[in-house]
Amino acid sequence: PLEMSSKKPVPFLRQVISVPKKVHRDPRFDDLSGEYKPEIFMKTYSFLDSIKKQEKEMVQKQLKKCRNAEQKEKLQQLLNRMTQQEQAQKKQQKLRERELSLKRQQRELAKQGKKPFFLKKSEKRKLELAEKYAELKRSGKLERFLSKKRKRNAIKDKRHLPSQKNL
Repeated sequence: PLEMSSKKPVPFLRQVISVPKKVHRDPRFDDLSGEYKPEIFMKTYSFLDSIKKQEKEMVQKQLKKCRNAEQKEKLQQLLNRMTQQEQAQKKQQKLRERELSLKRQQRELAKQGKKPFFLKKSEKRKLELAEKYAELKRSGKLERFLSKKRKRNAIKDKRHLPSQKNL
């Protein structure tokens, strides 16, 4: 800012030097960066999967060699986080593939001259649950999953019942 004397009255129409304002761009929300398409993104950055795999193997080797308990705990947490991220990515990929297959089916029906039918969220959830049960049955883990679910529900029901003290 220009330094002015406080003795003189400020002129009504004073000259102000304009400074060009910096415009900050966030590529996530800017149209100039293009549209986000997960398929293209996955193809472009598929090389990262192999790098992540190598890093995971390296962490596993370090974990086997490590003697320090504190260091071992940190490495175990890192390994757990890596596996969880991997599982989440696979789950998301499955979901995307399922949605694409549904879209393909709708296109085929539209080509045949039939009216397209779109599933509601609840129906999609039911299909997903049925698929999960089928997967658990295949792997032989269905009974254990159902027993855990029953226990959880029993605990929830117990919470809503009046306690023995009040009777």
